[in-house]
Amino acid sequence: MALRRRRHRFELNADINVVSLIDVMLLLLVIFMITAPMMQGGVDLSLPTADAKPLETKEGLTVSVTQRGEVYIGQEKYTLSTFRVAFNALSKNRLRNGVYLRADKSVPYETVLKVITMMNASGVNDIGLVSQQEEAR
Repeated sequence: MALRRRRHRFELNADINVVSLIDVMLLLLVIFMITAPMMQGGVDLSLPTADAKPLETKEGLTVSVTQRGEVYIGQEKYTLSTFRVAFNALSKNRLRNGVYLRADKSVPYETVLKVITMMNASGVNDIGLVSQQEEAR
């Protein structure tokens, strides 16, 4: 007579292991907390101050002019001669909410005027000049 072993069938366990899920979420939280301040881009400018009321923040195209006369569209760097072509191409696609012009306070007025003229030539009339708010005296 052969001995038959009785095999026990184990029931499936359908519970989710929440501990490992929490570990992964906490790790992602720490990574985003560390990298978020680094992700704040933009061009370092010393903006002029003005006693003006803040505008509503909209998502528009940001154009920055540095001390050296370099023009940035977002994070992309251009010279004045290449800015005209690049802005003309971008203005046809992404200008629903206007353009914000940020210029360093030491940039000559002539350079700022050239940039504004190039924007107007592309058909953009909604240009906001960005400044720093004056501190209360």
